[in-house]
Amino acid sequence: MIVYLYDRTFDGILTAVFDAYSRKTFPDVLLGEGEQLPLFCEETHTVITDEAKARRVWKALRKKLSAAALSCLTISYLSELPELDMPLFRYIRKTVDSPRSIETNFADEDVLMVTNTYRKVMHERHRMLQFVRFQKATDGTYFALHEPLYNVIALGISHFKDRFADQPFLIYDKRRDYGYYYDKETLTRVSFAEKLPHFLTGKLNEELMAKDEKLFQELWRTYFKAICIKERMNPRKQKKDMPTRYWKYLTEKQK
Repeated sequence: MIVYLYDRTFDGILTAVFDAYSRKTFPDVLLGEGEQLPLFCEETHTVITDEAKARRVWKALRKKLSAAALSCLTISYLSELPELDMPLFRYIRKTVDSPRSIETNFADEDVLMVTNTYRKVMHERHRMLQFVRFQKATDGTYFALHEPLYNVIALGISHFKDRFADQPFLIYDKRRDYGYYYDKETLTRVSFAEKLPHFLTGKLNEELMAKDEKLFQELWRTYFKAICIKERMNPRKQKKDMPTRYWKYLTEKQK
């Protein structure tokens, strides 16, 4: 069994493809650096991510795949699913070896796996746009904590920048410990070493909350209750459309 170790970046997996062709040995398993090796491991190779190598592989892919298929590769990788590593590697290898695009060959298990993962990531992005709730701070900044299943903050941030162009805001991914701050001009990726309480609970305390924010939250909860028709309540469907893992950050679900 041949194992390649890499840094779990997209450029890293492209570099792994380059190394495999250079070495003429292809991995049976891809693992992150420091992960436990399989019991029957015959050979290991540590991939050193190289931008030039990654760019050459990407250039080869651009000759075979459409823009949509290229997006499918990069966006599926944002799932961060370790079981996607080898299907993605094989998809790229098959594309390089094939005389034509394989992107619509859904009979191929690797193509199907990558495509289905892409759809899941995009669905999570859509849910992020639906379920992000902002709170206004005393300085006028709108704060929102989110905990998406996949790494989709970057995929949705342009929507908020366009929609709230005249408002400063901070959207933070609690699970991955980074976010984006917009000051009405520039969008900046940020990460905070010190974890203040609102980065854990998603709720601004009284000192940080704008004077009218509590009133707006109460108005929103009242509206949410008012439009609810008790006779038509369907908890099962509600949980399907609005998974409970989002509820702790939704104003309308707070008491």
